[in-house]
Amino acid sequence: MPESRDIDVLVSEVGPRDGLQSIKSIMPTAAKKAWIAAEAAAGVREIEVGSFVPATLLPQMADAAEVVSYARTLPGLTVLALVPNFRGAETAIRAGAHKIALPLSASETHSKANLRKTHDEVLAEVRRIAAHIRELPEAERPGFEGNVSTAFGCTLEGPVPEGKVVELARRLVEAGVDEVGLSDTTGYANPAQLRRLIRLVRAEIGHDRLSGIHLHNTRGLGLANALAALDEGITTLDSSLGGLGGCPYAPGASGNIVTEDLVFMLDSMGLRTGIDLAKLLAVRRILIEALPGEEMYGFTPDAGLPKGYAAGGWGVPAGT
Repeated sequence: MPESRDIDVLVSEVGPRDGLQSIKSIMPTAAKKAWIAAEAAAGVREIEVGSFVPATLLPQMADAAEVVSYARTLPGLTVLALVPNFRGAETAIRAGAHKIALPLSASETHSKANLRKTHDEVLAEVRRIAAHIRELPEAERPGFEGNVSTAFGCTLEGPVPEGKVVELARRLVEAGVDEVGLSDTTGYANPAQLRRLIRLVRAEIGHDRLSGIHLHNTRGLGLANALAALDEGITTLDSSLGGLGGCPYAPGASGNIVTEDLVFMLDSMGLRTGIDLAKLLAVRRILIEALPGEEMYGFTPDAGLPKGYAAGGWGVPAGT
């Protein structure tokens, strides 16, 4: 659920992690901090600021601990970090992450490529992390999310059985995560499939254990899938500024949902995000200057805001 009663949908920005890990350019740490601070000032309340993987594998994430420590100083911001294993979780917790997320790929082929581990080996890491968190003083315990990635299909294996996704969601909860997220890592999902899988997973682990979805726009269905997720009661949607991102270990898995387009859609529908869209659009300049040559996406930034646009229900009939 959104962490504040004054919003309807929590837009979770994943660009500083998912976006940057997928491009060759390495954003300077100062620019990362400026990006995160500017988005927080625009009203973004949760940002996945980095990934605690070895710098030899993802040099783009070498400064993750420093970035987490900085982001912790920004008032009202939930600082999220991705961790691949127990060692990464330890480091992220030490740096001060409010919440950690560990990906478990429904495709075991992708799991071996991404984490170099089988399902059972990843779940063993989850149990170890959960036990470590329980040993911490209550005030120091981060939230712990297990993300079932490649939940809707895999570029390496092809179709992924829905029963496998449901099973892994259950096993993640049994291993000790607080909640489960579903990730369309490869951009395969369609709205009907998304609705069905949300219902199946919730029937297995409970409605409140699944509140967030990570979607890609690889084949142009990102916002359609986001709308379907909202209709199913999902209240947290991941997105990336400028649409940066994808999985480096899933060929062809490009294009996160564009944060600017997602916020415009939600605002237009009268759904509260707490985000000032004009301020959000201005954040793009930081990325353009820090990542010269990297392509930025987004219909809203290209077209501009409609004449007479006002956040909080543009396009909603007056008096409704």
